Order: sequence, then C-alpha cells, then structure tokens
Amino acid sequence: MSSSTRGTVLISGASIAGPALAFWLGRYGFDVTVVEKAAALRNGGYPIDIRGTALEVVRRMGILSRLRAAHVDTRRITFLNPDGSPITSLRPAALAGGDESSDLEVRRGDLADVLYDAIRDDTEFIFDDSIAALDDREGGVDVTFRGGGRRTFDLVIGADGLHSNTRSLVLGPEEPFHRYLGYCFAGFTLPNDLGLSHEGVIWNEPGRAAALYAVGDGDELFGFLPFARPEPPFTAFRDPDAQRDLVASVYAGDRWEIPRLTTAMRTADDLFFDVVSQIHLPRWSAGRVALVGDAAHAPSFLTGQGTSLALVGAYMLAGALATEPDHTAAFAAYERSTRTFAEMNQALVTEGNAALFPSTPEALAERNAALRGLTALPGDTERPEHSALTLPDFAAAP
Repeated sequence: MSSSTRGTVLISGASIAGPALAFWLGRYGFDVTVVEKAAALRNGGYPIDIRGTALEVVRRMGILSRLRAAHVDTRRITFLNPDGSPITSLRPAALAGGDESSDLEVRRGDLADVLYDAIRDDTEFIFDDSIAALDDREGGVDVTFRGGGRRTFDLVIGADGLHSNTRSLVLGPEEPFHRYLGYCFAGFTLPNDLGLSHEGVIWNEPGRAAALYAVGDGDELFGFLPFARPEPPFTAFRDPDAQRDLVASVYAGDRWEIPRLTTAMRTADDLFFDVVSQIHLPRWSAGRVALVGDAAHAPSFLTGQGTSLALVGAYMLAGALATEPDHTAAFAAYERSTRTFAEMNQALVTEGNAALFPSTPEALAERNAALRGLTALPGDTERPEHSALTLPDFAAAP
C-alpha cells in the first residue's frame, strides 16, 4: 500500500455501491478516487428500497435522518384488470415483506445525492470517463482511462453494475455469469395526467405489465413496462430505436392507458431498457481488483434488494480492507462473510417466477385471487433474508 495513506483505491461507478464504499474507505484513511462514465450524477429515477441490514448501514453512516426525510411514503399499490378496473389496493409491505414502520423507500437519485454530499469533500470524482484497461501487477494496478489518462492505484473496485466493465476486464465476458430471469423492461418518466399521489398502479396481462409510480405529489410519474421474453433481445441493447419498437410491438392492441404509455415511451429522453437478470460469480475478486454491488451479485429488481445488498456489501468490503493484513486476505474475508447473504436474497426470485408480473394466465389468476382475498401474494411471507447478516463492528487496524 502507499505510504501516505492506508492506500489508493479507484472505484468504478458513482451510483450507490461506489459512493457507499468510498464513504467507508475514506473513514478508514484510504485515498479514494471514483470514476463515472456519465457526465454527472444521475438524479431522479424510480423509487428504491432500503431494508433489513442495510438500514443499520445507513444509520452507522449518519445519513438515516436525511433518508427518512426523503422517504417516498407510498401508501398504496392498486392492481388493475386489463380493462383498467381495480382488483384491489394494498399497502406496499403486503407485497414485499419487511417492516413497514422502519423500511425506507426513496428515489434512487435522492439516495445518490445524499451519498455524494457525504463524500464530496474528501473523495476525488472523475466524471465522463471510464476504465479502458487494467494492468494488475505486484505493486499496484496500472489504469488506462478511455479519456487517455494513465494512473496507478493500489486497488481497483468495480461498482459498475449488472454489465460491469471492470468485471469483464478481469474475469472475462459477462455471458457465463449472467442468469437471465425471463423478463425485459423499459423505464421512463411521463406526465402525471392520472392525478396519482403517493401511490402506484399495476396493470397486467399474462406475460406483460405496466406500473406507474407517483413519487409524492409531483407532476411526473415513473413508468415501467416489464414483459416476459424467452431470450434476451441482444440486437436491441445498443439501439434505442429498436428498443422502442420492441416494447411497442409487445403492447400493441392493449387497453387502459397502454397506448398513452407507449407513445410517451417513444419520446422520453430518459428511456432505460434492460433485461431482468442476476450475476452469479465463482469469485468476487482477482488479484488487486474486486467487485461490489450488482457487479458482484446482482439480484434483479424483482427481489427489491439490489440497493440494500449494495450498501451492505460496501460496508463489509471496506471493513475487511481496514482490518485484514493485506488485500488478498481482505477480499477473501469480504466474500466469506457476505456471499451467503447475497445468495439468500438472490434466491427470493427464480427464472420466470415473478409474483407481481405473472407470465401465464394460470399464474395471473392465482395472483389475482390472492389479491382479492387481501392476502400476501402466492409464496410471499416475511423476509428473514433482508436481515440475515448481522453487521460486525470493524475496528480499523492502525
């Protein structure tokens, strides 16, 4: 490690896992740089959940009060028939399990802002750039950036999501680690013409759904169009026009507000299209490079646990680096202590088994019958997985 600090660390990714890791590494005396391919922090966005063990992480970070102030407070989710008539309305906790009195729901951008504010004064940020190449040698990692810069760091951490570039550089192509769960989705914002407030509505036909979320009393909605598909649409991943055409074709002829949603999707300037998948790796590190958050163990949005796993993983990785004698021992301790927790939460959903978005008429009928009885969804219970890891108290080595 470098003599001036506990060591220099480059983190790729400025969403959730990366800044959370930077927070803890900074507290332990590491010199941290974060590189982010976007030109700035990504604001706004859909609501995300912080539950179970992750609540203790944000409490220890000292940001719990700010996040409670940003709590979305979704008060009901209304399920709709294909013609738009209501099936029933439920409190969100009836769907996801957990503790409604303590769980947090905030906009993704609000969490990113809070994390950034907590580290901006002592963390170097490089926006509009990314890692092009890594040369992992005995004394450090030589990093070549796409913008042309070259620097050497003691360690590099990939916190760059499901399709992690860092992971591909050190462990190879994504395909062997990518477990497709049978769904694709498109997300975007649109005007709140329905007058929704602190609520969401979910419309379903077998194999496709539409969800609209009103974050507070704002004039915008977050639209979400998930649909079942046997194979990932690889040809559409880098072609926004092809993505829009695919989504429109899936929902062609559907009723309710679907025509308005697909029209809004056509012109949305924040369209995000991706597959619903998980990442399963044989190991989370190689040499002086390690992975955290979705880059290491993406659970998919169907579990509702991506953000919580990112926060917990960041805490555990930083603590291991602060207390173990070297990076090899630290990476091994981090994975040994965290992998079971990640895998338990990944197991909350399996391929083609999404309770909110049934892919067959039979599964949809079963779900609707449960909803009409005001019970939990089929297979849903309390979620001990959310709190299955007890945080250790790391006492950093001198």
